[in-house]
Amino acid sequence: MKNDTTKKNLKASKIADKVVKAVKTGEEKTAARKEKRTAREEKVVTTGALEAQIYNQDGRSVDTLKLSENIFGLPWRADLVHQVVVSLMSNKRTNLAHTKDRSEVSGGGKKPWQQKGLGRARHGSTRSPIWVHGGVAHGPRNDKNYGRKVNKKMKAKALFTIISKKIRDNEVFFLDNLKSSAPKAKEGLAILKNLSKISGAEQILAKRANSAYITVMKNDENLNKSFRNFGNIKIDEWRNINPLDVLNYKYLIIDNVEAAAKFLANKMK
Repeated sequence: MKNDTTKKNLKASKIADKVVKAVKTGEEKTAARKEKRTAREEKVVTTGALEAQIYNQDGRSVDTLKLSENIFGLPWRADLVHQVVVSLMSNKRTNLAHTKDRSEVSGGGKKPWQQKGLGRARHGSTRSPIWVHGGVAHGPRNDKNYGRKVNKKMKAKALFTIISKKIRDNEVFFLDNLKSSAPKAKEGLAILKNLSKISGAEQILAKRANSAYITVMKNDENLNKSFRNFGNIKIDEWRNINPLDVLNYKYLIIDNVEAAAKFLANKMK
């Protein structure tokens, strides 16, 4: 009996040691992750990243612009971006899949057989989910609401977080004044060729899908018709800029950057 008790005590002691060790390991990992996150947030580039080059549509640098650190110098927040993007995608979801439950399928008005006396399982309807031609239990319904609420400030913060990350990755380019003299794809192609001369933007023409997202101050029919035949390019107004489009496209091109910076700053208020 003593030997058995001693063995049990030793076993319990080993298990307790393992639990304590696991807890310490978990705490150490959590502390290490916090240190990495803090270091990553402190590593936001402030020299050069917040002083952007302004290009013309010929691909030449014409000026420099100091960007607000509160908008274009934010640290990466994966949790915030994930929450906002998943919510926006849920709001865009079209609910089509639909199955009928037992109250919607036809038939089944009569009890199949009597409740007792036959030695068979009791059933009240042939349209039960366990019967052939019965209703579907817990199937997809087109009346389900997948919408999620996204706060304005959360959406704006996620947008600027993504833009800040793209600026650090040299994937955002600022233009002084983008215009097209005629509504022709030839004009759009010439602009893209010129922009591909900018350092870091060489793949604008080479990337087959989701190459560039171009934002302009107001709708321009010539620009729209010049770029609409390019499947890898999207052009839209500033007011429609959102985290999904900025994430989906590799490059972000912002036209009339000084006015755009003021417009974006107002989104945080």
